[in-house]
Amino acid sequence: MKFILKLHPEISIKSDSVRRRFTKILESNVRNIFKPYEFKVAVWNKWDKLVMEARTETPEQEAQVVDQLKRIPGIEQCLQVRHSEYQDLDDIYQQVKAVWHDKLAGKSFAVRVKRRGKHEFSSVDVARYVGGGLNQHCDTGGVNLTKPDVIVELEIDKEHLLIIDDRFKCLGGMPLPTQEDVVSLISGGFDSGVASYQMIRRGARTHYCFFNLGGRQHEIGVKQVACYLWKQYSSSHRVKFIGVDFEPVVAQILERVDNGLMGVVLKRMMLRAASIVADNLDISTLVTGEALGQVSSQTLSNLAVIDRATEKLVLRPLICWDKSDIINQARQIGTEDFAKSMPEYCGVISKKPTVRAILSEVEEQEAKLDADLIANVVRASHVLDIRRMAQEAEQEVPQIDASDALPSGAVVLDIRSPEEEEDSPLTVEGHEVKTLPFFRLASQFGDLDQNQEYYLYCARGVMSRMQAMLLHEQGYQNVKVYRPLSR
Repeated sequence: MKFILKLHPEISIKSDSVRRRFTKILESNVRNIFKPYEFKVAVWNKWDKLVMEARTETPEQEAQVVDQLKRIPGIEQCLQVRHSEYQDLDDIYQQVKAVWHDKLAGKSFAVRVKRRGKHEFSSVDVARYVGGGLNQHCDTGGVNLTKPDVIVELEIDKEHLLIIDDRFKCLGGMPLPTQEDVVSLISGGFDSGVASYQMIRRGARTHYCFFNLGGRQHEIGVKQVACYLWKQYSSSHRVKFIGVDFEPVVAQILERVDNGLMGVVLKRMMLRAASIVADNLDISTLVTGEALGQVSSQTLSNLAVIDRATEKLVLRPLICWDKSDIINQARQIGTEDFAKSMPEYCGVISKKPTVRAILSEVEEQEAKLDADLIANVVRASHVLDIRRMAQEAEQEVPQIDASDALPSGAVVLDIRSPEEEEDSPLTVEGHEVKTLPFFRLASQFGDLDQNQEYYLYCARGVMSRMQAMLLHEQGYQNVKVYRPLSR
């Protein structure tokens, strides 16, 4: 399989030196991303595009290539092509006919030609010759230059002919890491996941800072989201996942801060802690998923007061987004299922939260908290390499790859959310399937028959691995992961 990888338009209009640097980075990223795959990949840098050849052997591997190319920042679109040399116009026509003969049956078509180099013919000459031949010798619906059913695309580059089999849209944006690193405050919900994705797409290597408000269960859920985002969109580079236990901070806020200012104080404490985390990583920018007016702490007045807690640049990619647009984006990038299944961990809930906080009053409330509180919780935080975090999850839990590999008597435990389970019920021939949502596993798994062997199932396998790790930590060793090939 051969592909032409088209650059994002904003890369193409940059100066020669910047374009050369960005393209070189993208070339390296493509190589790094495909290293773990079983097949080999070759990449050539052609200044205004990349050419990639994947030496695949099965249709499944071909599908993997296409799926992966769609998720690499910096690639605007991909052309799947057949590459050859040609002798003359008739040779070009014969090669095109061999590829397109059956695809044009009963369909109107047009031929589009791009040409580079000096030739005895023009692009229009090629389009007329090839189009006329196809129309005469194939069972087509005729030529239609304005609204054809099918477009036959060719590129002639000096003595080389490229016949375009397929064209598909990719992620666009900038290659990683053409921008500086950022620390994203991730909660596992819709907003922070989409905000992190937006920064990745713009070429910023995105590390994750998580403030734990709900114990081990909350941590497991957020790790799922972070692992997914990294693996899907930024696996070309290592990033960090920093988990900060924020329950001591919440406890003091609940005990000592006036009710109406609790939410603003909590957000300021998070920014202070994230700033220390960013300093430790030598990073100057923080990212949040806040949207203007979405909740009381996200009014202009409150955001201005919150930002005064740090000297770091605070970016809010979703500041003017509607919630429905955020949810739609989460659905498109694949984080919706995680977010809608995540229990709500609010930390503090004010009965009458202020929408116009005054800095001096907020600082007066913060003075009631222990002076070394934030430094202590950050000092106790866990800094993990996200690659190692994902690898440990896979190594810790045995995985069954095919449904016929399930041992006799094994029970499949569907841990998806009730909505997801209702939309796509799971049946496994010859095995009992029980449903137990992941957010109830920790409290209810012990009530099940412990003489049975249980295989956890979720749509992508990430949640089931994480939940199995959690159950292993609690002493349950009769848990594995079920990953059927057919779903």
